[in-house]
Parts: sequence; structure tokens; C-alpha cells
Amino acid sequence: MLELRNISKQLGEFSLHAINLQIKEGEYFVVLGMSGAGKSVLLEMIAGLVHPTSGQVFINGRDITNDKIQDREVGIVFQDFAVFPHMNVLQNIAYPLINIGYSTSEAHLLAKGYAENMSIGHLLQRKTTTLSGGELQRVALARTLALKPRFLLLDEPLASIDLQLKDELRGLLRKINRSGITIVHVTHDYEEAISLATRIAVVHSGKVVQVGSAEDVFNAPKSQFIAHFTGVKNFYKATFVEENSSLAEGKVVIKHYTSVQEKEGYLMLRSEDVIVSSSHNPSSALNNFEGELLDFFPCIQGIELMIDVGIKIRAHITHASVKSLDLKVGKKVWVSFKASAVKYVPHS
Repeated sequence: MLELRNISKQLGEFSLHAINLQIKEGEYFVVLGMSGAGKSVLLEMIAGLVHPTSGQVFINGRDITNDKIQDREVGIVFQDFAVFPHMNVLQNIAYPLINIGYSTSEAHLLAKGYAENMSIGHLLQRKTTTLSGGELQRVALARTLALKPRFLLLDEPLASIDLQLKDELRGLLRKINRSGITIVHVTHDYEEAISLATRIAVVHSGKVVQVGSAEDVFNAPKSQFIAHFTGVKNFYKATFVEENSSLAEGKVVIKHYTSVQEKEGYLMLRSEDVIVSSSHNPSSALNNFEGELLDFFPCIQGIELMIDVGIKIRAHITHASVKSLDLKVGKKVWVSFKASAVKYVPHS
């Protein structure tokens, strides 16, 4: 097990503060956060490239806080791959093996095996300057895995990869993890986290703000920041008022079917579950509100609307719907959504 105890690091005006994490053997652990949150610094402290201002790093109960990187049983792959441009693929993969005492022939034999595992056996004589981003990532992974680390640390490993190659590389990373290597993967991409993680730690402004499974983090975010960061636009502080009803932001009563154990919590509603119309249309939806259209703008799903019904509600509609509804800023519209679409998250 990899454990961080009260890790803090001061870097000018920025600081990582009191980080506590336990990463179990065999996990695929993703550290998720925005750029500048401190994710990469955290990874470098695990690797021993940066030393904490305070706190300790343990592997299976052994304090490695002051150990050199070569004594930590970890391997790190950087976002820029850090391959040697003057060497071919074979030489790059073999380099760390030669560096620890293997003969050139032994190192080359082992390197060929790791290249085959990474599906780059056909590129052994190629200069790294001629490779694509996906191929470079495989070289960097093979070179790191050749040293047989127990923990593989990945700093934004898919950030420089073409979209069509990402799925392929995700499959490769899962394969590496299933082989028994614990992976700690830093990213700002929540879709990447969903597709790979056993567990996720969300980092914000130098602090860990939530740890849990992908289901925990994305279906039950513990703050407005996490909700917005993970794509949930409608997220409100709420107080339970009666069966199946809660008061959102102290202003609007919203119906939901979630069983409530604690009176204080949050309400979540996906933008895709909000129906917008130009007039009140009776339906099975228990939540119906008239509001004012504050703004609308293009998004991946089509057009995103922001509507004030006492609280601001975001909805996604198609370009065709904008025309058919004759939407203009300031227009009165109706929004509706089913109680089953609303989720109540207790305040922890």
C-alpha cells in the first residue's frame, strides 16, 4: 500500500496542504483536478523528485520520504514522455536496464520483450523524433516498465494523444494495471477518470476535497466545485422540508424521490433532463416552473440555456428547438423535469 500522511508543500504562493491518501495494492487510482491544482507536484513527491515541506510517504509501512527515486519501487512517466531524441526506440527502452548493470545484449533482449508488450516491436530501429504521440507514449511506458516498478505514476499520460488513439491507450493502461501494477494517474479529464479509475481523489486548490469510487464522485459530489467540474451544472444547497420535497437555495421547492436521511444536503439535476417550452404544458413531471431566459450559448450537446426560476437552471436543447421556441434573452419560458431526475445528496 502507498500512503501519504499529512503531506504539505509550499511553492511560492501556492501550497499543497495536509494531503492524506491511501492507495491499495493493485488499484488504478486517479488524481483528478484542474490545471494548477497541485496534482503533478503530488506525483513528484511520491516519486521522490520533490520533497515535502512536511508529512511522510510510506510504501507498505516503510517510510520512504527521504529515499532516492531508485529505492522507491516506483516508475514515473511524464506528460512530455522525456524520451531521448538521439536514441532509437530499442536504445531508449534498454537505457535504464544498462544503467543498473545489465549488459547491452541482456538489456536489448529484455527491451524487445517490453516493446512487444506495448505493440511497438516493429519500431525498434526508429528514431523517436519520427514517432507519433501515441507511439512515444508506448516507448515511455515500456522504458519505465522495464524496471519492474510496483507503482506506476502517470502524469497526464493521454493529454498529448490524438483523440482516435486515446481509447486504444486506455485499453493498454488497463492491461498494465491488470498485470498487477498499481497505477497512480494524474489528469484533468473526468471522462478519462471514469473510464479507468478504481478510485478517484479530486484535488482543488492544493487540497483533496473528495475521495471515492467513480460512482461516488460523479453521482454524489460533495461540493459545487466537484459537481461543476464533473459536468453537473444544476447543483443546489438544499433543506429537506417534507416527504419527497426539498427547498433549493432557500428559494424554490423541488420534488424528488430520493430517500432522505439527513435534513441538509444538495440537489442535483442533469441539464439534459430539463424540458423547456414556451407555455405551460401539463405532464407527468412534478417540477414545473416559469422563468426568464438569461442567456444561451453553444455547447457540445447543442445549445445550453440559463433560466432564472428563482434559482438558475441550465438546460440543453437542440439548435432546431431554439428556432421553434423563438428564444431570445429576456423571454419567459417554462421548464419542467421529473422528480425521478432529481438526486438528493446528504451533506457529509
